[in-house]
Order: sequence, then C-alpha cells, then structure tokens
Amino acid sequence: MARPHIERRRKDKQKKILEAARRVFCRKGFLAVKMQDIIDECGISRGGIYIYYASVDEVFLDVMRQRNAEGISSINKSVETREPFWHVLDTYIAKQKERLVRFENSLFRAYCEYIFSKPMAAVHAFRDSQLANLRGSVEAILRLGESQGVVANGDITQLAIFFIAVIDGLSVLALGDALTQETMDAQFELLRNVIAQ
Repeated sequence: MARPHIERRRKDKQKKILEAARRVFCRKGFLAVKMQDIIDECGISRGGIYIYYASVDEVFLDVMRQRNAEGISSINKSVETREPFWHVLDTYIAKQKERLVRFENSLFRAYCEYIFSKPMAAVHAFRDSQLANLRGSVEAILRLGESQGVVANGDITQLAIFFIAVIDGLSVLALGDALTQETMDAQFELLRNVIAQ
C-alpha cells in the first residue's frame, strides 16, 4: 500500500495535469490539442504525464469526469442544505450565463468536437453519461423546488430535459458567436416562467 504522502503527491500532480488540460481544451477545443500542449501548460515532463495518461482522449475524459463531479457536488450541497429553490436556480442560471458570456472558458466546443470526431458507437456511453449527469443535476434542483411547493408537481424529468435543451441551444449560439446578451436574458427569463407555472 502506498504511503499517504506519496498518494497525496500523486493526486496533486494528477489534479495539476487536469487543471492545465482543462485550460487547453477550453482554449483550443478537442481536435487541435496534442499531448505536448498539455505538457507545456502544466510544466510536467512527458514521462510524468504518461504515468497518468496514455492519450489526449484519456485526459479529456478525465477532465469531463472531474467537471461533472464538481458540478454535482455543488448542487448536492445546495439541495441537502435545503436552500431556497429560487436562490439555487438563480445561482445555477448565473453560472450558465457566465459560462456563455466567457465561452472561452467553456468545454462545450471540446465536447462537441470529441463527440462528432469519433464513431457514434464509440462515444454513445460517454454522451449518455454526460446527459444523465446533467439531467440528474437539473432534476435535483427542480425536485428541491417541488418539495418546497414552488415547482408544480409534474413531469420533472421532461422539464429537466427542456431546461437542458435551452442551455444547449444557447451554447450552440455562443459557439457560433451569435448569442447576444438580450437573447440569453430573454431565454432564461422564459425558462424561469415555465418552471414557475
């Protein structure tokens, strides 16, 4: 069994790699990234990176897993502490708006490039897990609202899918540099109104 300080150093180095890789994927997407880009960004030797990852694909998948875990953890804390629904929802929407305005800090382009550059059979499970994670997070927020009597009892799963479709649609507009602040604000206001019904 590895000593605790050795294991901690391993985890710290892996975290450093993933943080650097996330910045690279946000800047360059997925297709343009080479392992050397990640090496240069994190300042770890080629051999040091290959101890953890054999390919850009492996790094990207781990970056996405880490991002999902962070998002789910944040939402779960809000739900577990029973924060007011509108506060949780507005915080989530504010994070989405920030991501859309600062799209260069988003993994959406890299995600799309990854999905569309691979055979569909190869990415099917990954795509489905991404959707399931996102839907689970949004459903948790909506169920919090339902439990507080703010969101009407109804098909929370379908409402969550609608919510995701709005965010993904806005992401596509941002990706094409066609999203305006006015459009974004109007769409999120409509989404809030649908949820409040």
